[in-house]
Amino acid sequence: MEASVILPILKKKLAFLSGGKDRRSGLILTIPLCLEQTNMDELSVTLDYLLSIPSEKCKARGFTVIVDGRKSQWNVVKTVVLMLQNVVPAEVSLVCVVKPDEFWDKKVTHFCFWKEKDRLGFEVILVSANKLTRYIEPCQLTEDFGGSLTYDHMDWLNKRLVFEKFTKESTSLLDELALINNGSDKGNQQEKERSVDLNFLPSVDPETVLQTGHELLSELQQRRFNGSEGGVSWSPMDDELLAQPQVMKLLDSLREQYTRYQEVCRQRSKRTQLEEIQQKVLQVVNWLEGPGSEQLRAQWGIGDSIRASQALQQKHEEIESQHSEWFAVYVELNQQIAALLNAGDEEDLVELKSLQQQLSDVCYRQASQLEFRQNLLQAALEFHGVAQDLSQQLDGLLGMLCVDVAPADGASIQQTLKLLEEKLKSVDVGLQGLREKGQGLLDQISNQASWAYGKDVTIENKENVDHIQGVMEDMQLRKQRCEDMVDVRRLKMLQMVQLFKCEEDAAQAVEWLSELLDALLKTHIRLGDDAQETKVLLEKHRKFVDVAQSTYDYGRQLLQATVVLCQSLRCTSRSSGETLPRLNRVWKQFTVASEERVHRLEMAIAFHSNAEKILQDCPEEPEAINDEEQFDEIEAVGKSLLDRLTVPVVYPDGTEQYFGSPSDMASTAEHIRDRMKLVSLKRQQLRHPEMMTAES
Repeated sequence: MEASVILPILKKKLAFLSGGKDRRSGLILTIPLCLEQTNMDELSVTLDYLLSIPSEKCKARGFTVIVDGRKSQWNVVKTVVLMLQNVVPAEVSLVCVVKPDEFWDKKVTHFCFWKEKDRLGFEVILVSANKLTRYIEPCQLTEDFGGSLTYDHMDWLNKRLVFEKFTKESTSLLDELALINNGSDKGNQQEKERSVDLNFLPSVDPETVLQTGHELLSELQQRRFNGSEGGVSWSPMDDELLAQPQVMKLLDSLREQYTRYQEVCRQRSKRTQLEEIQQKVLQVVNWLEGPGSEQLRAQWGIGDSIRASQALQQKHEEIESQHSEWFAVYVELNQQIAALLNAGDEEDLVELKSLQQQLSDVCYRQASQLEFRQNLLQAALEFHGVAQDLSQQLDGLLGMLCVDVAPADGASIQQTLKLLEEKLKSVDVGLQGLREKGQGLLDQISNQASWAYGKDVTIENKENVDHIQGVMEDMQLRKQRCEDMVDVRRLKMLQMVQLFKCEEDAAQAVEWLSELLDALLKTHIRLGDDAQETKVLLEKHRKFVDVAQSTYDYGRQLLQATVVLCQSLRCTSRSSGETLPRLNRVWKQFTVASEERVHRLEMAIAFHSNAEKILQDCPEEPEAINDEEQFDEIEAVGKSLLDRLTVPVVYPDGTEQYFGSPSDMASTAEHIRDRMKLVSLKRQQLRHPEMMTAES
């Protein structure tokens, strides 16, 4: 029985030999029952197959059967045990039924195996999994029963299939090889050839069968010496130890017959190769020296454009394709000749070497010419490709130079100028690359005369050289014209950048002047609490006016520069109609507001100075204080200053603007009124000294 016939049944793992042994060195047969109903017929087939593997000597030591009933029902376990009586009664010495921990106690009382020992022919014990080690060493038990023995059922099954397949194939192959080899030794030459022809190819590949046998033998020997170490998934069993000599014997017989078979094939092949080689060598040499060389002689040009070079390349590829067919024949012939030379038959050595030398000389010469032509066309294609790219770059640069520059701002001009420089640099790089490609192509053309396909190519080469030099000179002239135009455009664009910068700075000057005016009106509102502070404010205001004057002058200078640049560029400046009127208008407004600020500060200085003289406790000139005109003057200046605080600044265009907010002006006015009250009180005290005495 072969495993391949019952493979679906064996895959179910209804029973297996793990390789473990009991304390009497008998094999352990394990029957793992499951929750599903076990097919007894399939189990019987499995047991028959497994029991056919061990040797008679191994069977004589008896089997220990482990029936794993932890996942099965009692009636199934009982059926399996009774079945063992019919399947392997003589070989079974002990049956261990692994029971679950708590379910069978009552049912077992109805059937005691130990009472049936005489009838069954073997001893049956019920045992828990954790107590199975009382009968079997832990190292001989698989992990399912708490042991350390490793067993892989699918691995065992696969190796068993390999062994049986090898045995079957090797036996069949030995018969076929013996028939072929024996047939070649009988009769005359015609009978030998006819016999070999009829049985020349075996039904299976001998090399494959030998490889399979060596791998199988290596696996069996490794398990024998290493046991379960080195990653082996299961332990060696007697069936493996018995298989080794059988495999070795088959391998020895196969090697012997296969060696004889190879010699028969070699002799026959040699007889036919000698005749074929001579004929094929003659065919290859005649074609390469005839039509092949003529095809190359007709090709000499390099084309005047990419398309023309590509067409020549395509034509050359067709020629190469035809040559490659004959080169393939050359390679095959050279290998055949080398094989025959290695065989060492002296009668054919001289002729074979002569054929090999003649064939190699012709093929290498033709291959060199093909390679040279291919390299020349590739160099020409690259040259024309670089020339076309450079021409497109020059066209793009010229188109960019022919378009009038009308950018919106300085940033766009800078971007355009940068792009222009990049394009010019790219043209320089492209022209340098064209010169390098052209010089390389010229060097290759100059070397063409060294072999020249057997004819004079001076005229054809001169045409190619003139074309290459003409392309490079034309590109150089076009590049020089573009450089001249770039210089003019660069100067113009730099002037435009300067123009935009002046316009932007002039607009910025207007903004700064507007900000100064706004700051003057909103923050420069205090008139000081005394004469000294007011003088400090007046000095700061004059410096503030100087800053505004510098800003105005800077804006005027920028606008004058824009006029000069516009005249040079022959364009109209936007500043002439917008920025200059704005600058003049803001400056006039600032001037009016500044003058008003100066008048108020000067009035405040006069008011505070006179008031401070009056209000001093010990005046140096008492007679001056008694002057009524001085009091009247202080009062008049104070009222005039108060009136001026309520009057807005009137610009030349009729618009009005107040200093600060109403609350700011009210605070300033309140301080002036308080000072006027103090002066008035001082005046009354001086008029009526008795009031001052009475108060004191």
